[in-house]
Amino acid sequence: MAQLDLATLHEAIAAAVPDRECLVWRDRRWTWREVTERTRRLAHVLHDHGLGIGPEASSEPWESPHDHLALYLHNGPEYLEGLVGAHKARVAPFNVNYRYVDDELAQLFGDARPAAVMYHARFAPAIGRVVERLNRRPLLLQVADESGTGLLPGALDYEAALAAAPAGPLDGVRPDAGDLHILYTGGTTGLPKGVLWRIGDLMLGPLGLRRRDGTPVTDLGEAVERAVRSEVRVLVGPPLMHGAGTWSSLGGWCGGACVVFPTVVDGLDAADLMATAERERVTRMPLVGDAFARPIVAALESRPHELGPLRTMVNSAAAISPEVKRRLLELVPHSRIVDVLGSSESGFSVTRSGADAPAFTPSPGAAVLSADRTRRLRPGDGELGWLAKGGTIPLGYLGDPDKTASTFLTVDGERLVVAGDRVRYRADGTIEFHGREATTINTGGEKVFAEEVEAVLRGLPGIADALVVGRPSERWGTEIVAVVRPAGPGSGPDDAELRAGCAVRLARYKIPKAFVRTGASLRLPNGKADYAAARALVT
Repeated sequence: MAQLDLATLHEAIAAAVPDRECLVWRDRRWTWREVTERTRRLAHVLHDHGLGIGPEASSEPWESPHDHLALYLHNGPEYLEGLVGAHKARVAPFNVNYRYVDDELAQLFGDARPAAVMYHARFAPAIGRVVERLNRRPLLLQVADESGTGLLPGALDYEAALAAAPAGPLDGVRPDAGDLHILYTGGTTGLPKGVLWRIGDLMLGPLGLRRRDGTPVTDLGEAVERAVRSEVRVLVGPPLMHGAGTWSSLGGWCGGACVVFPTVVDGLDAADLMATAERERVTRMPLVGDAFARPIVAALESRPHELGPLRTMVNSAAAISPEVKRRLLELVPHSRIVDVLGSSESGFSVTRSGADAPAFTPSPGAAVLSADRTRRLRPGDGELGWLAKGGTIPLGYLGDPDKTASTFLTVDGERLVVAGDRVRYRADGTIEFHGREATTINTGGEKVFAEEVEAVLRGLPGIADALVVGRPSERWGTEIVAVVRPAGPGSGPDDAELRAGCAVRLARYKIPKAFVRTGASLRLPNGKADYAAARALVT
């Protein structure tokens, strides 16, 4: 099946609607023509420094023939320019967690082998130290910011480099749907892994280049026609260094949307986020669980907002508690919340809507495999299985043949990815999520899914957030411990009240044996659970 590529589609949309808004941040507005010109200039900079794709295609699914561009940036126009400009030069971009310190950066760069690094000036000291530890010194493109940090030796000022580059298309370089886009996992359950997506697959999968009936859009003219009709304005609060932010932004652009960033981009400021939504009349907004939904509810309760155009909130990567979801829908009654379950490796596998929906609806390509991962389950099979995804999926993990082989399987002649979600296939064809295998705790011979216990705890009065981890125990081997963050001043419910609340909805063996309280956040910048921080509090 022929597929489109990001660079070609973005150019074609810009040719059709050159003067329409493409990107908004703070007091700046960029048209599609302006973004196209800037991404062409970046492509020239990369190409003129010898970066691109090698003469031979990779023979193994864990190999990349491209040079790689690291994006070590907060949200902003340069991040999206980096993604699209890289593809125009046939360079594979990859995300870098801006919270990483030297050793973590060195490990990541050793794995990803960047030929170029785009970074905000505030990160220059760390970049300067880490590149000295690499075998190959990459091209450094420093993006000025409020820090005022000076250029590293040998680095190029990003704006100066773009100004000196040609504004026309890059001659002799033809992007392809098979070109790679690398998404590094968050590393919450191990070292980060670079997921190798073909850009054509990424566009048909997580970026949503599909018709309403789920069939793929592969004709350039049809894709541009859809984009021309679009009136979508997507507000991106989650960091682009994770899939939720990148996919929301690039998916918006593939559909002709204007991408809007809030004023504050180095953390979540819910009041600013909602003020931006109101001012820019956004129509769609991604969320990341309670870490986003609870502050947004508080911001909406603090003052009225005119959010009539906001029709869809897409939640991924973490759950929203039912009572928080109900309150958010009360505050924005004309909108809907769509929960999507997926991963860096699978994209969005299943979806659900509504505050009380108990299960998910399979997306195209979704399947449920048996516990031994050798056969497909059918609706109504009682076995607890694995969520799998076929169709438009990644090739594998960069440089890791063993992990590629264990995650990407062939079942009944179809290649599937199994990212680690445990599910049950209900008789009505919906899928019931139980938790990730990486957060499953074996206590006294019983398996406990941390997410199930966390959802119960977050639903109790006086609890703002909760994570559940295992701790060594002489009696149980591993015992269940909950780290809770009270909703207000003080310690919140006592241990007896928490146990009683859990007992209403959980079997006895699932109830935490101990509770640890903290006033600190239990979430990473993207809203995902910070299990490392939770474990540090219980050991």
